[in-house]
Amino acid sequence: MTGSSPDNDIHLDTGRAPSAVPVDDAVLPFEVAALDLRGRLTRMGPALDDILTKHAYPAPVGKLLGEAIVLTTLLGSQLKFDGRFILQTQTDGPVSFLVVDFQAPDRLRAYARYDEARLGDAKDSGSLLGKGHLAMTIDQGADMSRYQGLVALTGGSLEDAAHEYFLRSEQIPTRVRLAVGEEWSGGKHRWRAGGLLTQFLPQAPERLRQADLHPGDAPEGTEIHAIEEDEAWVEGQSLVATVEDVELIDPALSGERLLYRLFHERGVRVFDLVPLQARCSCSRDAVANMLKSFSAEDRADMVKDDKVVVTCEFCSSVYQFTPHEAGVTEN
Repeated sequence: MTGSSPDNDIHLDTGRAPSAVPVDDAVLPFEVAALDLRGRLTRMGPALDDILTKHAYPAPVGKLLGEAIVLTTLLGSQLKFDGRFILQTQTDGPVSFLVVDFQAPDRLRAYARYDEARLGDAKDSGSLLGKGHLAMTIDQGADMSRYQGLVALTGGSLEDAAHEYFLRSEQIPTRVRLAVGEEWSGGKHRWRAGGLLTQFLPQAPERLRQADLHPGDAPEGTEIHAIEEDEAWVEGQSLVATVEDVELIDPALSGERLLYRLFHERGVRVFDLVPLQARCSCSRDAVANMLKSFSAEDRADMVKDDKVVVTCEFCSSVYQFTPHEAGVTEN
């Protein structure tokens, strides 16, 4: 999960002090060998702010989409090929649709669809989402099969959904922490976010055993098979539980110092930073090709004031075409 060149590995348990320089818009892989833990720490600033402010989302929507973006970086940055990781939700809540598109190795774009009239009733991310499903798709490119995992959303948070996904699909003991907030900087509010993903990956497979899933509608009295959690994983979860939201988004706290705070007694090793950038993949040529996929009748219906205008939902870029350029034939 966190492989990198040995020449660039940094051991924070061998005397080298953790860097005090905060780095935004990057993922920092790490491992705690003594506890068989591997993980990733995401810190986001300008890239996140750029994505969210282009749409002027209401604060609750911006916070929820920010959490989805952070979760996507934690998962998508693990890709070892030039593919895409897409996180998408479809639900009956006030925020009915979320999509975050991570294109390896570092490009992010995201979009949310919401009903502003219903936002006042939502108290947290779970009520904003409502019920539906979360889909996580790995696209390996042309002529390659796609992999997709689905998780039911039943009113819980994105953290809850991530835990459910790893329990049922990956069967890897995993804990995720997500935090999004705003800071006052340079005379304006700016979005910041942070996330931590930690997994228990012992070399001995029998140490990965977990309790069976609940038997559901099995006959009353059916015994639920219980397996005690590994002590190393119990300790790892306890340490992760101490992380506060303010630590994950603090612009003055470096990622290395945060990891050192958490794991210095056990020894933590960090790897090369994975940079992130907000960058949409839309272009005039791409939009022109998309228009060709519509029927001639649909293209004709798009003409307004003698032009066809297409706005990218992700980055709000506006592309204008003459009817001829859009492939509209004159009657």
